[in-house]
Amino acid sequence: MDLASLNAFIAVAETGSFSLAGERLHLTQPAVSKRIAALEQQLDVRLFDRLGREIGLTEAGRALLPRAYRILAELDDTRRALSNLTGVVSGRLSLATSHHIGLHRLPPVLRAFTREHPQVSLDIRFLDSEVAYEEVLHGRAELAVITLAPETAAPVQAVEVWDDPLAFVTAPEHPLARNGRVTLADIARYPAVFPGGNTFTHHIVRALFEREGLTPNIAMSTNYMETIKMMVSIGIAWSVLPRTLLDDQVLALPLPGARLHRSLGYILHTERTLSNAARAFMALLEAAGDRAN
Repeated sequence: MDLASLNAFIAVAETGSFSLAGERLHLTQPAVSKRIAALEQQLDVRLFDRLGREIGLTEAGRALLPRAYRILAELDDTRRALSNLTGVVSGRLSLATSHHIGLHRLPPVLRAFTREHPQVSLDIRFLDSEVAYEEVLHGRAELAVITLAPETAAPVQAVEVWDDPLAFVTAPEHPLARNGRVTLADIARYPAVFPGGNTFTHHIVRALFEREGLTPNIAMSTNYMETIKMMVSIGIAWSVLPRTLLDDQVLALPLPGARLHRSLGYILHTERTLSNAARAFMALLEAAGDRAN
């Protein structure tokens, strides 16, 4: 089995599409199909069922997928271990980050890293935190800087860098802003715009309401904090935003006893060898957290 064919197999399995796999790998669809056909010929099995436009893994494909992940992860691990012997901080660092952190927390760290380690090639992907978690779990990213889950299970390790306090917010002219002190029950009666239901932030906020036996009136959802802020600022809904995003466009609601925050930091796979570049980046992240706290 050659590595190019295994990479193509994983890309098709994850995207469910030869064309989308081609976009991910920067290949044409025929080139992806050729690699899959070569792999099927080598293994003498069919890996995908092709029913019209639908593509699914066969039993053999499902058996190969976890093994393909392990093969590629072991190869990457070996490369990093050998490269680390030189002590030089160089090579490629595959990094995933959420849009909010990438825009508001990472720029100083990235600036310092590129100045200190110009020999490192950064591969940065902007993803939802939950997707970035999977990238690290499956070895497609060495580190991810994200909103941390309330609990992280081995083999993924989470390290908090920033505490991120959250605030309930409305537009200054919203009825809730004119009511003085408000309660969660008051807030729950009005439409809200929330982060998507699959996000860690959504679960943190919803859990607060559920502890009080309440259900927020979620009218809209989006995973982009900047978009949420815009929708709040025009008065159509309330939401929860990081306090670092607050300005005169939105008003923080006083809500005694309701302290909300999330943890921002990085995750890594504990069973894989970290490159010298990753270790250098982690050191800069932790220094940034020390300065912020």
